Amino acid sequence: MKLRWVSASVLLGSTLLLSACSTPNKVQRQVGKDAVIEQFTDGEHQGTYRNLYRTPVEQRQYPANCEADCYPAHQAVECKTPGQDCRYTGAQQAPVLHSGFSLQWLGHASFLVKTPDGQQMLIDPVFGQFDWPVSWAQHFAGIIKRPYTPTLTAEQLSATDAVLYSHLHYDHFSHASIEQLGNSPTYYLPLGMADYMPEAGYNIIEQAWYSKSQRGELAIHLVPAHHFNSRKLFNDQNQAMWGGWLLEHKGNTLFFAGDTGYSKHFKDIQQKYGDIDICLLPIASYHHETEGDWYRYVHTTPEDALIAADELGCKVMIPWGYGNASWQMGDISSHSPLLRLLHMQQQLDSQVPLLILNEGDSVQL
Repeated sequence: MKLRWVSASVLLGSTLLLSACSTPNKVQRQVGKDAVIEQFTDGEHQGTYRNLYRTPVEQRQYPANCEADCYPAHQAVECKTPGQDCRYTGAQQAPVLHSGFSLQWLGHASFLVKTPDGQQMLIDPVFGQFDWPVSWAQHFAGIIKRPYTPTLTAEQLSATDAVLYSHLHYDHFSHASIEQLGNSPTYYLPLGMADYMPEAGYNIIEQAWYSKSQRGELAIHLVPAHHFNSRKLFNDQNQAMWGGWLLEHKGNTLFFAGDTGYSKHFKDIQQKYGDIDICLLPIASYHHETEGDWYRYVHTTPEDALIAADELGCKVMIPWGYGNASWQMGDISSHSPLLRLLHMQQQLDSQVPLLILNEGDSVQL
C-alpha cells in the first residue's frame, strides 16, 4: 500500500471548513456567595487552581492502614484467576431509604442516575477506551485497556437530561462519549473545564466548589475533592477545577466523590450538607510499586473509603473504580480493591452498609 502526502493547503482548507462548521458552546457560570475558589495569585502558577486540602509530605497521615494480608480470597467474589476477572455473588441488600434515587453502575466511574423528579443524569460517562492521543500512546506505554466497555441504547442516550463530569483525566472525561450524547443534555463541569469541551453548540454550566445549580426540584452541588486536574502532556496542570457532585432533592442526597484521596473534605461536606443518603465512593488506583505514596495521596484506599463513609454519615456506600470495565491503573488486579474492601470492613468493624454492584447492575434506593 502506498502512502500519499496531502498538501498543506488542502489540510489548511479542511481545517478552516471544520472551524466554519463548528457551533460555539453556550457557557454559564455558577459562583454563589458560599463558593470557594482556590487559586495561585502570583508566581509561575498564577491563575491555576490548587488543592484546597493539600498536605506536606511529612504531615500526611491516614486513620487506618492495611499492613499485611490485604487481599484474601472471599467466598462472595468468584474470579477466573486470583483477584482477576471476577464477579460479586454475595447478597446485594440495599437499605430501604425511600430517597427516590435509582442508579446503574456502568463500570469504573460511570453511573446512570434517575432522580426523584424523573430526570436522567450521567456521571463521568466514558463508554469506550481512552480518547486519542492516549488511545494511541497506550500501545507503547504499556497502559492496560479495559477489557469490557459499558453500552447504552440509543433510547437511553437520547433520554439523558444532564451530564456531570468531575475532572479531565481520560478515564473520567471522554470527547468520544460527549459526541455520542450530543448537545441535547446540559453539561455540568467544574470551573475551567468548558475550555476542554468540543465546539458543537453544547449547553454548559461551570461551577465552583460549594456552588449550586437548580434544575427543577433538583439541586446540583459541586464539592471539593482531594485530587488534581490535567488533560495535556504539557502546560495545563490544574488549569481547570475538579471536584465531586452532590445531588439533593427535598432533603434526600446522592454523593459522587470523584477521584479523591482521603482528607478533611469528607467531614466538611457532612458538616455543610448533613448525613448523606447514598455515597458513591472510589476504592481503587492507590497502588504503585515505586510511587505508592503519591497514588495513595490522591486516591482513597478501601479503608480510606470506609472511614470517609463513616465521616459522611452514609446510609449506604457503593464502591467504584475497580472491576472488569476499569483500566486497572494503580491496582494489583481488577478486583484486588474489592477484596481489600471486604477484608477491611471486617478489620475495622465498619457499620456503614455496603452495596456491592457488578457492572451493569441497577438499584432503586
